[in-house]
Amino acid sequence: MKEYSSATADSAHLLCDRHPADAVAFTFVGSDLTHRDLTFGDITERSRRYATVLRGMGVAQGDRVPVMMGKRPELIITLVALWRLGAVHVPLFTAFASGAVELRVHGSAARLVITESAHRQKFSDLQDVKILDVDELDDAAGTCASNSDSVAIGGEGTLVQLYTSGTTGKPKGVPVPLRALASFRCYLTFSLDVQETDVYWNAADPGWAYGLYYSIIAPMAAGRRSLVFEGGFTPESTFEVMNAFGVTNFAGAPTMYRSMRKSASDIDLSLRRASSAGEPLTPEVQGWATTQLGCEIRDHYGQTELGMVICAHWHPDIARTPKEGSMGRPLPGYTAGIVDGQIAINVEQSPLLWFSGYHNAPEKTAERFTADRSWYLTGDTGREDTDGNFYFSARDDDVILAAGYRIGPFDVESVLVTHADVAEVAVVGRPDPDGIRGEVVEAFVVLDAAAVPDEGLARELQELVRDKYSKHAYPRTVHFVDSLPKTPSGKIQRFLLRNGSRD
Repeated sequence: MKEYSSATADSAHLLCDRHPADAVAFTFVGSDLTHRDLTFGDITERSRRYATVLRGMGVAQGDRVPVMMGKRPELIITLVALWRLGAVHVPLFTAFASGAVELRVHGSAARLVITESAHRQKFSDLQDVKILDVDELDDAAGTCASNSDSVAIGGEGTLVQLYTSGTTGKPKGVPVPLRALASFRCYLTFSLDVQETDVYWNAADPGWAYGLYYSIIAPMAAGRRSLVFEGGFTPESTFEVMNAFGVTNFAGAPTMYRSMRKSASDIDLSLRRASSAGEPLTPEVQGWATTQLGCEIRDHYGQTELGMVICAHWHPDIARTPKEGSMGRPLPGYTAGIVDGQIAINVEQSPLLWFSGYHNAPEKTAERFTADRSWYLTGDTGREDTDGNFYFSARDDDVILAAGYRIGPFDVESVLVTHADVAEVAVVGRPDPDGIRGEVVEAFVVLDAAAVPDEGLARELQELVRDKYSKHAYPRTVHFVDSLPKTPSGKIQRFLLRNGSRD
């Protein structure tokens, strides 16, 4: 893995050019299940031409270039072209509206944005920023010479500047150095156990960390084929792709698995590996997966700032039978612990740790480390058992302090979601109107279509928590809502519920 830390490390070479030209890097699957392969040779040849055009437009080493594009081959070509020039990719999720776009474009001081016609109007209010349509880029590249040179940015050079999802406030810029590839490959190998013979599909969107890191960057670094579904997520289309292409190794968000469980009862798959990241999985989803997917789902934990770091690993050399509720043990190359109640990463003892600070935000960076910078603080509360297994409780901001108790919302949510009428739920702490308990537990519940939201059902849900979890943690108020506020990547924004907003 030292190749990624070298002062002469070249991202285009490490991610693309060194692999056999005829090896398939990506298989793009359309909504109608038609597919087309993109080889490493295709990427090399086309990205060199793209790089010629972009260099002629003034793109140079260190420039931040936001990209908003659907899941199509030109996305990959564009990214590699930028990396050839030593430029920095700034991901823009396609569901972003203009406000989220402007925050990232201005925050990165970008002078050029690359997009496609479907999203061009989102950039119409930007001043002094050139908007380049990828189809125009592709046309220009078809008639120009190939740029065979590539810039060696070194292990400390920035490859990507990704922004946090905003679950607890304003998104922050996270510079991802080239040396992070060592961590990404380690996760692909040990936690996901992606083998050469696997049909690997990480269904997360590449506009966000998990999809970008592990459906694009890590497979390219390892020379493994990655499946990319061009359509939007539905449980039905997910099952169709799995069956049609014989997917053996699947990774996705908990919301995907929950939707899949709710939508089908007669699915019979034979996955070799199934993995989840984003939020903890609830027990009933695990039980369903074992019988319907052909294997258990293993929970993995990480952050935009870290990649994945604590996992129920799949690789047989380090795999252990997961303990219920645990997200596993640290990835090789990381040492974790509990510091002031938070899950934390030991900086000195974690050679794969790559985060050093947020872009132009020293105060926010300082919050992420202990005063002596010996520990990275995740902001997530949890615990470690005597066998070294870690258990997630809540975002530190989400912990509910009620009558002297620290209540993790996930624990309460895990009980409520077992009710047959509940589709989704989010639990938060709100100030106690009586001023006695400090905070009280409140639940925001999305019901299945056939359920009737009434006082009887609310009492039923309260009693469920009393009986199955704890009397001190039952929700004093149950709100029935049509939907929960989420980030575009699907994470629940509990801070909006705490602040009284449900939109």
